[in-house]
Amino acid sequence: MTASFSASSFSASSASVARAGSPVSARRALPDAPLLVAARGGTPARVPVWFMRQAGRSLPEYRSVREGVPMLQSCFDPGLLAEITMQPVRRHGVDGAILFSDIVVPLYAAGLAIDIVPGTGPVVAHPVRTAADVDALPALEAEQVRPITDGIGLLLRELGETPLIGFAGAPFTLASYLIEGGPSRNHEHTKALMHAEPELWHRLASRLADVTATFLTAQLEAGVDAVQLFDSWAGALSERDYREFVLPHSAKVLSAVAEYDVPRIHFGVGTGELLPAMREAGADVVGVDWRVPLDEAARRLRVPGEPAPVVQGNLDPALLMASWPVIEAEVRRIVAEGRGAAGHIVNLGHGVLPETDPEVLTRVVELVHSL
Repeated sequence: MTASFSASSFSASSASVARAGSPVSARRALPDAPLLVAARGGTPARVPVWFMRQAGRSLPEYRSVREGVPMLQSCFDPGLLAEITMQPVRRHGVDGAILFSDIVVPLYAAGLAIDIVPGTGPVVAHPVRTAADVDALPALEAEQVRPITDGIGLLLRELGETPLIGFAGAPFTLASYLIEGGPSRNHEHTKALMHAEPELWHRLASRLADVTATFLTAQLEAGVDAVQLFDSWAGALSERDYREFVLPHSAKVLSAVAEYDVPRIHFGVGTGELLPAMREAGADVVGVDWRVPLDEAARRLRVPGEPAPVVQGNLDPALLMASWPVIEAEVRRIVAEGRGAAGHIVNLGHGVLPETDPEVLTRVVELVHSL
């Protein structure tokens, strides 16, 4: 992908064209796309690679186009969303574009008073901690994320053979933001509600699973080629608690989108002890952070009588600050370890750090493609 498009290239008039078409028929046939082949456990023409948070603060072009534009506003501007999503595809030549969004986007779209505060993250005006709070939560309607699906329509015409990955936060992570009122180190209110009022917890998580499923379904109807469910904070839980309080609701989301027959990726941070349960939730690909080697992750994910697992990951994003010989050795090690799975999509163990040199990311892509 060598062409360049400014945010204004993805104009409102272009978005109106996207509305006129048939969203379902928009999904492209990409039988040879390395990312999709690997995600299905096949043998791709090359090892695929993309990076979580590849569209973001590490790119000067991102900082330029986002200047003065609040985060949530940028997520609901079809042209800007498309431009930001395209930037790392043009610059790095990655094998997948991840839809530019945020975990709380569907909650905001549904009408919750929530904002993304620079330097802090999502902040909820009124934390959800009582039965009345849960009952007051609005449902999400597909029309409320129409600007995002319009942006997908614009992207599909520009991405060529590069797959587009849809994005959503998992019910537990959404619930933790709502209950805590923002990011939390210990998730104390969330865990207290979970154990003290399990019926209320399950009612909340089920409603959030419906919100997430609606958001992912809207993206799939618009034509995304795969989806990734982020459970950023699930690593704060024991396996026992994960299975009792989280797995049923993540499974509800992943089951709701199964009929689209696209790869479903499931990722969390610090989830080494949860990997088998995360696969049981219905993931086709399990993302692994840097704490567990990929060959060990593949061993944990194996289930007798079932197909071998497909993994995604897992270079420590902090190591991108090291010298190139260190980075190269780590990338080679990770690719070698990934060969122990049925398929491997190279990625980081979490998102690109803002201070990362974009040229290093480009070199990593080139190296992976050479292996």
